[in-house]
Amino acid sequence: MSVYKHKSSPHYHFDFQVRGRRFHGSTGTGDRRKAEAIERREREKAKVLSKCDRDLPHTYGEAAARFWNEVGQHKVTADDTRRNLVWLGDAIGEDTPLVDITGDVVAKIVAKRRGERSKNGGKLVSNATVNRTVTEPLKRLLSRAKAWGVDLPSNIEWRKFMLKEPQERVRELRGDEDARIDLAMRDDYAPFFAFARATGMRLRECFLTWEEVDWDAGLIVKIGKGDRRITIPITPMVRSILLPLMGHHPIHVFTYVAMRPRGGHKKGLRYPLTYNGVKTVWRRLRKRADISDFRFHDFRHDFGTKLLRQTGNIKLVQRALNHADIATTTRYAHVCDEELAKQLETLQRSRNDSRNTDKKAG
Repeated sequence: MSVYKHKSSPHYHFDFQVRGRRFHGSTGTGDRRKAEAIERREREKAKVLSKCDRDLPHTYGEAAARFWNEVGQHKVTADDTRRNLVWLGDAIGEDTPLVDITGDVVAKIVAKRRGERSKNGGKLVSNATVNRTVTEPLKRLLSRAKAWGVDLPSNIEWRKFMLKEPQERVRELRGDEDARIDLAMRDDYAPFFAFARATGMRLRECFLTWEEVDWDAGLIVKIGKGDRRITIPITPMVRSILLPLMGHHPIHVFTYVAMRPRGGHKKGLRYPLTYNGVKTVWRRLRKRADISDFRFHDFRHDFGTKLLRQTGNIKLVQRALNHADIATTTRYAHVCDEELAKQLETLQRSRNDSRNTDKKAG
């Protein structure tokens, strides 16, 4: 019995165990009710904690499902998040307890991903791909699990598993490449590409809805990379791109004209642009324009480089590109180096001209 009384003692004692924790002590003289109340209270608390434990995810599969429902499906990159969660589930095992996901497990799945090949070129996936599709998603998932209250046994040193990535190179349009792109462009896709070039927005961020276009405030407001709120000014150029598109679709800003009946689409009707559709069109367009070593993301680099060259203001470029950290913007610093070299050369010429003038005067 948990509550008892020794014959030789006037006190009631309690001694019981709940969820591995032992409670023992004594109450005042003859206060049996108080001892029993203590036991009831602790057992009720144990019931609540036990229910919470049942609600918490215990395996990778349970945690991934909850993460998807609470976070993943609402992200801008929901499709990528789903693919990453599925890949991790296959690599780790859906039924693997969360407490068994240790540094050794992370090391093994990172090695597994590094040994896979990309879909298009057959090359081994890059370090950046491994970080983006394995290490970072798993870190976010386990961090979320801790926030839910899951008792994970040890901290994983994530820095050990983040692979070194080469510094991203900055590529801008050169010579007549800009004109060649325009000549090869499909008319229905032209507004989308013009918008990307005029704003420097990331590819996924360019897929606008009319709700995100605030004509009165003169701003485009949406959720961008890292689920951060980003704003883009509606400049006269942007306005001239968007205004003719009104009425094409009630929700989506950018649409295309179906060239053939496929997938339930009717030839000649307009449908919203898709991420994969734009990627496919861009590959074909780049080939027709005879442009190599230029990704869609390089439109963003082109925008940032030209803006910095024109203004010389790296803080302004940071704001225009919606970089959270100015260290990211410093990749465009070579433009400042070019300008510095020009100014130093101008200074040197000025000094030489001054010396020559002095010699002639003497």
